[in-house]
Amino acid sequence: MRRKGDLPTKVCAACGLDFAWRKKWARDWDAVKYCSERCRRNKGGA
Repeated sequence: MRRKGDLPTKVCAACGLDFAWRKKWARDWDAVKYCSERCRRNKGGA
């Protein structure tokens, strides 16, 4: 098992914040661009 600090991270394309890997994104981590559904809906926001 990995520690939270060892998980890969990305920067959200909408809000610019760092977010960490989640198990639900395991199959398509390369395609994930947004940290949340809210950011995905408001792509140009913040």
